[in-house]
Amino acid sequence: MIRKIVFYPDPVLRKPAAPVTEVTDEVRALATDMIETMYEAQGVGLAAPQIGVSSQLAVVDVSHDEECISYLRVNGKETTLDEICPLVFVNPELEFLGEKEGDTEGCLSFPDLRGEIVRPSEVKATVQNLDGETLVIETDGLFARAIQHETDHLFGKLFIDRMSSARKLAIKRQLKEMQAEFG
Repeated sequence: MIRKIVFYPDPVLRKPAAPVTEVTDEVRALATDMIETMYEAQGVGLAAPQIGVSSQLAVVDVSHDEECISYLRVNGKETTLDEICPLVFVNPELEFLGEKEGDTEGCLSFPDLRGEIVRPSEVKATVQNLDGETLVIETDGLFARAIQHETDHLFGKLFIDRMSSARKLAIKRQLKEMQAEFG
């Protein structure tokens, strides 16, 4: 089922989400809905707070572009994006690796807004899947960026928080318009 995406400045986007303590049928159904919603919105990731659910659950799928990464290991084993995507994960813990680099990001909760965001180029993400398995994902490129972006959502941090001061100033009017329309 396609869910309604919550837009900025909805307060749920700023609230740190609760950890998932048990994977229930309801959590599995929510994950399925999130994947459908992400695909419908033509996104590469979606976090539960973006559909109004304050829970540490997120989905990511960048498998449409195998060349968006240079490596991917899951629990120390070389893996392909097709083998792991769509990635559904709960309760992430991230370790940042590599140099920081900038790239353009957008967000489904900020329609028509994009900006240069500086993030570590590589990530080691320790997450749980819906089978209760712990996965240690080491990757770079768009997959690392998407995991970081969605994890930020789970802790109440938005991509606009990571923009440069100059970019924040440039989008001030757009944010005020969003507050007027969606606030």
